[in-house]
Amino acid sequence: MITVEDIRQAYGNIKSYIHETPLIHSNSFSKLTDAQVHIKAENLQKTGSFKVRGAFNKMVHMKGSKVIAASMGNHAQGVACAAQALGKLAKIIMPVNAPIIKQEATRGYGAEVLIHGQSFQEAMDFAQSQKDYAFIHAYDDDCIIAGQGTVGLELMEKGEPMDCVLVPVGGGGLIAGISIAVKSISPKTQVIGIQTESAASAYFSFREKKITGRPPMTTLADGIAIGQVGIRTLDVINTYVDDIVMVSEDSIAMAILLFLERKKLVVEGSGAVPLAALIENKERFRGKRIVLIVSGGNIDFTLIDQIIRKGLVSSGRIGTFDVIVRDIPGSLHALTGGIASKGGNILNVVHHRFAQDLSIGKAKLVFTIETRGRKHLDEIMHTLGKEGYELRIREL
Repeated sequence: MITVEDIRQAYGNIKSYIHETPLIHSNSFSKLTDAQVHIKAENLQKTGSFKVRGAFNKMVHMKGSKVIAASMGNHAQGVACAAQALGKLAKIIMPVNAPIIKQEATRGYGAEVLIHGQSFQEAMDFAQSQKDYAFIHAYDDDCIIAGQGTVGLELMEKGEPMDCVLVPVGGGGLIAGISIAVKSISPKTQVIGIQTESAASAYFSFREKKITGRPPMTTLADGIAIGQVGIRTLDVINTYVDDIVMVSEDSIAMAILLFLERKKLVVEGSGAVPLAALIENKERFRGKRIVLIVSGGNIDFTLIDQIIRKGLVSSGRIGTFDVIVRDIPGSLHALTGGIASKGGNILNVVHHRFAQDLSIGKAKLVFTIETRGRKHLDEIMHTLGKEGYELRIREL
């Protein structure tokens, strides 16, 4: 089993190549969740992710000049960056669904990028078959785990003891390393892993105490969309980690939006899952000192408008609903007046008169409105319902 001394040695190996990322207290998140919330901002790390830590620690031990890795993006950039700094040639295998922004960023660090396979697993199988290169696993490797554990070492040796550390989980390399560091220095601090419901192998493996594969579905948290937790990492998780919880895609979108609005931080979906978990489990963490491990900031900006809209809808900041009204002069005016009287801001109205499900003399109006949040939206809906309008909320 890897020890905290291995992690300290790893830190000595890599500290000249990486940033010591800040630990930021967030007043806004603390008020939102009734906890004392701190952010370990690995999105500000070189390459925009913690992955560079493990990549450097692995490569400083390697004598060969050619390395290969498989990745959805962050490990790819970490390996490419480390290879460039250490004078090695890197080839990265990425599946077809890897975000283009991460493909191009990897090429920007000087690596050769080959697109192969429909999934991360297929890309990894292909990479491991290339015998002319030394393979660097994304998570299931002792040097990688120790390198990622330097996040926890910085946290515990530079900051005050915390009650809980919330860590994103994909293959498990990050939480394995962090949990060793945290539990070795502060055994009472809880380490809790966070997975998306769309990729939950570690969640089920942790509960069943054996490797349980779960093919990942489409998710905002592509950085942790791994179908099977690692063998080495699960051993560590079963030894040191207190719990693993899952969060919804809606909560991830809302968390990304909150990082942008409240902290002016660009955080990718996998980095936002700790905040999503804190919001979904406020009672569990109320009054505690919490650290959110924000693992990365390499978001796909081609999707950012969709993510922001999803976050606004999930939080009730934007609501879309149908209203059936009498098709007579003044109906629209009366309805918009009712919305305005409760402080709703109308963003869009669509007027239907000829829908098949409408009675003669009726019209359907589709409103999109801006509100202060879910409670405010519910108040507007309740007021319109009391006034006799037929309403139906539309899902995103």
